[in-house]
Amino acid sequence: MLLEDIRFVHEDLERLEQGISDRIGEEPKHIRDRLARDHQIAGFLSRIQEQSQRLKDLYADTEARTKEIQSISTGDPFVEFNKQLAEVKDFHRRYPNEPVENLEKAYKRKPPTEGASATAEVDNMFTGEEAWGKFLDLTTYHEEYLNLPGNPRRLPYLQYLDTFFIFTMPQCPIKTGDKLTDKYFAYVGGLAAYLESFMRRTQPLQDLNEQFSMLEKDFDRIWEADEAPGWSGESSTAWQTAQSNSSEAIFCADCNKEFKNQNVYSAHLTGKKHIKAAEARVATNGNTTTNGTTSQVHRLKQRAVAEREHRISSLTEVLSSIRTDTRHNVERKQGMTEKERQQELEALFADTEEMDAGRNGDKGDSGSESDSEDKIANPLKLPLAWDGKPIPYWLYKLHGLGVEFPCEICGNYVYMGKRAFDKHFTEALHIRGLKCLGITNTTLFREITGIEDAVKLWDKLQKDKKTEVATGDVIQMEDAEGNVMPQKVYYDLQKQGLL
Repeated sequence: MLLEDIRFVHEDLERLEQGISDRIGEEPKHIRDRLARDHQIAGFLSRIQEQSQRLKDLYADTEARTKEIQSISTGDPFVEFNKQLAEVKDFHRRYPNEPVENLEKAYKRKPPTEGASATAEVDNMFTGEEAWGKFLDLTTYHEEYLNLPGNPRRLPYLQYLDTFFIFTMPQCPIKTGDKLTDKYFAYVGGLAAYLESFMRRTQPLQDLNEQFSMLEKDFDRIWEADEAPGWSGESSTAWQTAQSNSSEAIFCADCNKEFKNQNVYSAHLTGKKHIKAAEARVATNGNTTTNGTTSQVHRLKQRAVAEREHRISSLTEVLSSIRTDTRHNVERKQGMTEKERQQELEALFADTEEMDAGRNGDKGDSGSESDSEDKIANPLKLPLAWDGKPIPYWLYKLHGLGVEFPCEICGNYVYMGKRAFDKHFTEALHIRGLKCLGITNTTLFREITGIEDAVKLWDKLQKDKKTEVATGDVIQMEDAEGNVMPQKVYYDLQKQGLL
């Protein structure tokens, strides 16, 4: 039966390749259908790897394969045939209800009448806020962020979307000592896991495992070079120095708390909370610490938190376009009334039902409605309103949405329309780009989008400032009455009409 197993695996591989080829030839219009197709292809690729490994193991068993070939090629071939036939009959006698797998139909797209919807798996994979992978849903992590210990800010959700991936001052007000708490560790761990899960759900055909391993190697290199933002050797101990000016500071690993001197620490050892925490640590095979030499354990905690922060920042950079779309979507929804939100939700459900009806082949009233909506032409590629229809052309021209405004400081991001372009100068992306160039006073750089122009203007401002400080008020002015005064005072009085 070894040869039959080999033949079966070869046939299964060919059927899988044909199934992938059939689905690659499709071009679904809706993102839900496209994701369903990609996840099916990803499942087929995983099965190809499993079957290929199984085939490799079968070929590796040369002794059994040679023995079976010799039994067929030498002697009476019907003896071996009858033997294998008896084994097959015996198997079906012992398992009479065992279904027979039909490879011809196994990987073909099933008609709607034979099974569930082809997009059922994708529908259960995303939340309503994510809209099948078009936006991020960080509302839960926003609530966790607001409740973190040591967090003095109450950021709104929109501002949180601009700063959740930045873990250095001033965007992140949480101090280094507060980052070592269990709540903060669970927060950054959950946020990093969510971003990884989002990428796996929206990019099933990408080799994400290799990408994630590269992030780990990159962090190891940064950590060994002591270049992790906010976690370098000096900054990691700064919070300890700020909390205790003496050299007697002692850290209790059982309670994850530091004490300023030996007397306070000794009194703490007799408390109920410490005894309970020490017993819990012993119960989990931990080692209680009765002295203050826990710097190595402390550094390991810092590394674990810094690794998750680095992962969040790196993954957010990869998902920068989706994060921007999420912010625009949240901002758009906040400007809508409750009635408009309900109408948008009803239109979304109606569109989904029509797509399902068209996929199932229904030709009733829903089919006629979908045909009427398909007749809506959009040759000018106008943006869609909340109801899914193009906005009026006069409104498109009024807001100048057809004009592109690129910004080199924002990473060559293109803004559609003058309104969005003017607004982006006060947004976090543009301000962060200026700060990366070393520019601190961002209010003077409005309407400047080129990196070279911004650097030249900043250098000129710095030179003028140094020249002004060096020269001082050396120019003296004299009024009509003979009073001598500095030039700046003279012009100020002249503007006020006092001269």
